[in-house]
Amino acid sequence: MPSAALERHPDAACDALRGIEASVSRTAAGGLQVAFVLDGNIDRVRIPPPRPQSVVEGLWRHTCCEIFIARFGAPGYREFNLSPSGEWAAYDFTRYREGRLLDDPSLSPGIVVRAASGALRLSASIAVPHGQTLVIGLAAVIEENSGALSYWALRHAPGKPDFHHRDAFALTLAEAAR
Repeated sequence: MPSAALERHPDAACDALRGIEASVSRTAAGGLQVAFVLDGNIDRVRIPPPRPQSVVEGLWRHTCCEIFIARFGAPGYREFNLSPSGEWAAYDFTRYREGRLLDDPSLSPGIVVRAASGALRLSASIAVPHGQTLVIGLAAVIEENSGALSYWALRHAPGKPDFHHRDAFALTLAEAAR
């Protein structure tokens, strides 16, 4: 997928960013490569300092990029929270918001963060099963230095921000060739 602009939820302002671009593609090994580029006054975004790459709950309460992955037609899905600190979390859901944290170091997405003038790029590698058509949601929570939160997604479901809603799973990736 070429990069696509995430949309800011209309109920949440964000003075620090002009926009967020996201992309996801299949890797030769069958996994996913995901990238998010935050564009704007990055100094006004609360970016956590680098930390060891480890599983941490609650990352979505602060600046965090997220990917939601489901098999086409299946109720279950997996969520990855990717913090610019390098910390991450993976959740396995059997259906809408019914799930658990996966404390499995083998799922580590290997987050890489690069900052440049006016931009921050976060990329990660996500393991997924071979040979399945996937539906994907790409999203981000942005915390400004003021503490204000904004919510960004490829597509927002009606109502309050809800990245778990199937309407937010706006991207379909065909089965990976073997």
